[in-house]
Amino acid sequence: MALLGQRPTTRTAPAGPPVVRPPGKAAGLTLAALGVGVAWGVHQLVPAVPMLTAAVVLGIAAAHVPGAAHAFVRGPGKAGLTFAGKRLMRVGVVLLGLKLSLDDVLGLGWASVAMVLCVVAVTFFGTWWLGRRMGLRGDQPLLIATGYSICGASAIGAVSEVSESDERDTATSVALVTLCGTLAIAVLPLLQQPLGLSDAEFGRWVGASVHDVGQVVATAQTAGAGALGDAVLVKLMRVALLAPLVAAVALSVRARRRHGRGAEAAAGTKRPPLVPLFVVGFLAMVALRTTGWLPGTAIDVAQTAQELLLAAALFGLGSAVDLPSLTRTGGRVAALGLVSWFVIAGISYAGVLLT
Repeated sequence: MALLGQRPTTRTAPAGPPVVRPPGKAAGLTLAALGVGVAWGVHQLVPAVPMLTAAVVLGIAAAHVPGAAHAFVRGPGKAGLTFAGKRLMRVGVVLLGLKLSLDDVLGLGWASVAMVLCVVAVTFFGTWWLGRRMGLRGDQPLLIATGYSICGASAIGAVSEVSESDERDTATSVALVTLCGTLAIAVLPLLQQPLGLSDAEFGRWVGASVHDVGQVVATAQTAGAGALGDAVLVKLMRVALLAPLVAAVALSVRARRRHGRGAEAAAGTKRPPLVPLFVVGFLAMVALRTTGWLPGTAIDVAQTAQELLLAAALFGLGSAVDLPSLTRTGGRVAALGLVSWFVIAGISYAGVLLT
C-alpha cells in the first residue's frame, strides 16, 4: 500500500522501434504514368517508334539514371512499378482480345492459318530447346520463346504470371524481344525488294515474323495500306494462340509441383488455375468482338486503353532490367535472340511463298 501523501509511481513501457510501413504503390504508378506520357510524345514525334517500344526503353533508362532517379525506382517506386508490370499487364492482355474476331481468323484461309501454326510451333519449341542447351538461367528460355513466337512483351508478361518467373528473367526477356522487334522496323522493309515479295506477301511476312503488334504496324505500313491489313490479320492470329499457350504453361507448372514436391506438400500449396482469369477475359473479349455488338467508338476507346495499360506495364518491366547483371549473360541471351530471329523470319518467308 502506498504511504499517505505519496503519489503512486506510474511506469511507462519503453518505446518500441518505430513502425516502418512499406511504401505504397502511388509513387511508382505515378512514375509509370509519366513514362507513358513521354512514350506517347516520342511516338507522336517519331511515328516509326511504337509507343510500347518507347515505354520499355524509358523504363530501362529510368532505372539506370544515376542519383535520385535510380534510388527512387529501386526504392519507393518499386512497389508501384511492379504492380504496373504485373496487374496492368493482365488488364491490357484482356483488352487485346478486342483486336481479334473469329471472322478475321477464318478470313485468312486455312493455308495461312496452317502457316501461322507452323511458324509459332517451330519458333517456340526451337527457341526453348536452344535456350536450355545454352544454359540460360531460370525461365529465360521459356519467356524468350514465348515473346518471339506469339506477341512480344505482352506474351512474356502473360506467361510469366502463370510460370511465376523471376522478375529479372521477365525483364531481360522483354528487353531482348523489344530490341529485336525494333530492329525489324528498320531492317525488314529493306529486304522486300531483294526477296521479291509483293506488298501483300510482305505484309503477311511481317505479321508472321515481327513480335509486338505495334512493331508490326510500324514495319508493314511502309508497303501501303494493303500490306498493313494483311500483316495485322496474320499477327492477330498469332495473338490468338496466347490463350492455349498460357493454359499449357499452367498445366506444366501444376505437374511440376505435383511431381517435385509430392502429394502431401502439393496439397498445401496453392495451385495455379488451369486457365488464368485474365486469359478467360481475353477469350471473352474475342467472343464479344465476334458478335459485332460493340460500336466502333467503344472498340477505339478500348484499344486506346489497352495501349496505355500495356505501355505502363512495359515501363514497369523495363525498370526491373539490371544492365550490369544482364551483361554477365548478355552474350548468350543475344545469341539466342539472333538465332530465334533468323528462324522465325526464315520460316515465315518460306510459309508466305508456299501459301
